[in-house]
Amino acid sequence: MPSSTVENYLKAIWSLQGSLDGGGLVLIGHVAEKLSVTPGTATTMMNQLEKKGLIEYRPRRGVRLKEEGHKAAMQVLRRHRLIETFLVEVMKLDWAEVHEEAEVLEHVVSDRLLKRMDVMLHHPTHDPHGSPIPSPDGKITRDGTAILADCQPGCYILKRVREDQPGFLQWLSDLKLLPGTEFVLSSVNSMAGTLSLTFEEEDEVIEISNSASRSLLVVKVD
Repeated sequence: MPSSTVENYLKAIWSLQGSLDGGGLVLIGHVAEKLSVTPGTATTMMNQLEKKGLIEYRPRRGVRLKEEGHKAAMQVLRRHRLIETFLVEVMKLDWAEVHEEAEVLEHVVSDRLLKRMDVMLHHPTHDPHGSPIPSPDGKITRDGTAILADCQPGCYILKRVREDQPGFLQWLSDLKLLPGTEFVLSSVNSMAGTLSLTFEEEDEVIEISNSASRSLLVVKVD
């Protein structure tokens, strides 16, 4: 098993690659920012990952995962999301507090224990935040979601929350805006940078910022 540092870098690169078109190169500065390290520290690690055959590294241009790096990233992502699910479903922790716990446990949990968690949870396909859990062989489901900020008025279901900060998740809990919630995007105020949402059988209108809505992935209800 790779070291926790290596796993964190691979997971960060995978996450950043997901926002690029056509498998483009991830900038070293973006990796450094995501992991809260200096660009120099990140560059040193990129050289090590390249030597291990885990990434393709082009100096002054960026990096992308190679096949072995992608496999390793999927393994740690599977561990992370299964652990989060276990902590919520079995340990009854709040969904807003499990990310940091999983960040630690993902590097130490054994394959044997992880398999037992998977069986106990009846082989879940998504974690508490709505993110797909990679299969044991590293495949991950693409769910056809859209970013709420890019949507037109209509009826939607919240499928996934991309932000993992506890304060943001608690704010969503207070709004009762959780994965699986159906709501109506009633209006978009581009001048104010806000979106107005209403919930079924409720008259209350809530407003969220455009920046917050970029962390919410939805599917349209026909």
